Amino acid sequence: MNLPIAPPAFDATTGPGRRRRADRGADIGAGCGLVLLELIALAVIFGLWFLSGFDLDPGRTVTSDSLWEYLAAAGGVGLLAIAAAVIAARVGAVVTVAAQAVMAVLVCALVLGGAAVQSHQDRLCRDMPSAVSCKGDDQ
Repeated sequence: MNLPIAPPAFDATTGPGRRRRADRGADIGAGCGLVLLELIALAVIFGLWFLSGFDLDPGRTVTSDSLWEYLAAAGGVGLLAIAAAVIAARVGAVVTVAAQAVMAVLVCALVLGGAAVQSHQDRLCRDMPSAVSCKGDDQ
């Protein structure tokens, strides 16, 4: 006796709507690698800022450069993190998206905090140019 066969109610193996996720190991590796590279870039950027105010001569007073250029470079790292998160989202790399979103938030907080500090320093030097941390025209 032949019984009728019903078509499958739901078949997730075919069709244009099927979404493929990235391999989890590659996803974790890419996320960790990008975070490491971004942290290295931020360390280099702010290390250069720190070295701009570092001098071994005890008789000379040295002040650090303005933070604005360094904050712009750090903002560029943040934009790259956002771009990497968007690309990873299109591929389906969930771990990389999360890691890059965390890095973007970290860089945003760093840039906003640095901008507040530098704005305060600029206001201090404008109101009282003889302050210790303000650069004079004689240097």
